This record gives sequence, structure tokens and C-alpha cells, in this order.
Amino acid sequence: MSRVAFVTGGTRGIGKAIVERLKADGMKVAAGYSGNEEAAAATAKELDVMVVKGNVGNFEDCARAVKEVEDALGPIDVLVNNAGITRDGFFHKMTYEQWGEVIRVNMDSAFNMTRPVIEGMRERNWGRVINISSINGQKGQVGQTNYSAAKAGLIGFTKALALENAKKGITVNVICPGYIDTDMVAGVPENVLAGIVAGIPVGRLGKGEEIADMVSYLAGERAGFVTGATFTLNGGQYLAS
Repeated sequence: MSRVAFVTGGTRGIGKAIVERLKADGMKVAAGYSGNEEAAAATAKELDVMVVKGNVGNFEDCARAVKEVEDALGPIDVLVNNAGITRDGFFHKMTYEQWGEVIRVNMDSAFNMTRPVIEGMRERNWGRVINISSINGQKGQVGQTNYSAAKAGLIGFTKALALENAKKGITVNVICPGYIDTDMVAGVPENVLAGIVAGIPVGRLGKGEEIADMVSYLAGERAGFVTGATFTLNGGQYLAS
């Protein structure tokens, strides 16, 4: 039986790499996106997957997107909460809008996307929820109180949800990537990026495919004993116990 996976923020960067890997694993995959129509069309054509537009910060929009996917592909077995944004700034200058937008998209989205699928997973006694957090949700980062708070919140969300659903055959895990070679990181000034790379013991940025490999394992049949876990993939930049 082919599993169905839904990856939010799945048409670019880490999300696209995850979509590609899960498709290669034999799953039926839908990629969520919010606004970049060009990237969505390119992903749909290149990877031959369903793409679904929606705002993960809005519960009704998420419920609608889930229904579209399930109507087209079947019940969602694997949910990857990957969508995220940044609105950086020092806290003493941060606006409520900067704070709220990041919390809605990066944190509230975990509820908005998981709530519409969790009951079905429980009924079927099988499911995989994989949350994509960040190194900065573990260690914090100057200029990112909003982003760090949201990404740290995903770790607590993961642990509690894992405990609630372990007996129902549902695993819930979180991955904390370090600095990955994506468009978002490419936008960092060159001198700043050089300093970041210098602080990574393996001496390079990570690759989206490396995050996708971990997602592939956690989404698979043999990962049933792994739940509530935090996976730190950052090249040794931050060693979490």
C-alpha cells in the first residue's frame, strides 16, 4: 500500500528535497505552498506531485488543503510540518506584526495542519508527524526572538503529541537543521555567511537532501520505535544533549 504524505512549504529548499525523497520512496506526495506560483508549477512538473496553495497560519485554510489532498490522493499518513518564515529584528524594535506573523506561520501551523489529520491517523492506528524546527530553536539567535520562540515551541509540541499518540501507532518527531544551502540562507550577506560557515565544524553548509534522508527514515515503516525525539543535524555547530 502506497502511503500518502503532505509536506508544507514543499516547493522550495528543504521542503522540495523532502518531497522528492518521499516520492522516490514510493509515496503519493502533496507539496504545500503559500504564494510562489512559479516555484509551485516547476515543482509539480519536475517531480510529478500534487501542489496545494494555502496559508498554514489559518486553520480553515489548512483544513481545506487537507481535504483537497485526501480527496485526490487518499488519507494522509505522513505529515511534514516544514513551512516557515523569518521576520528578523532586535526585540526592542520588533513590531507586533513581525512577532505575530512568525508565530502564526511557524508555530500555529503545527496545530492548524496536524489537527485535521490526527483523528484519521488514530482511527487507522498508523501515522507519522515530522516537524522541522531549527538550530535557533535550540540555542536562540540574536534578532530572532520570534523565530527562536516558534521553533522551540515545535520541540515541546512534538514531545507532548508523541506521548498522547504513541499507543495509536503514531510517531511524532522533530528535526532541527543547522544552516542549510537554501535560497533563504543564500540571501545572507556574503561576509556574514562566511562567518557562519567558519563556525560549523564540518566546514560547510548542510544540504536539503541530508534533511530529507532523516525525514525518509522517520516516515518509514521501520521507525515505529522512534517517537518524541529531537534530531540535531547541524554539522556539529551546536551539540545538544
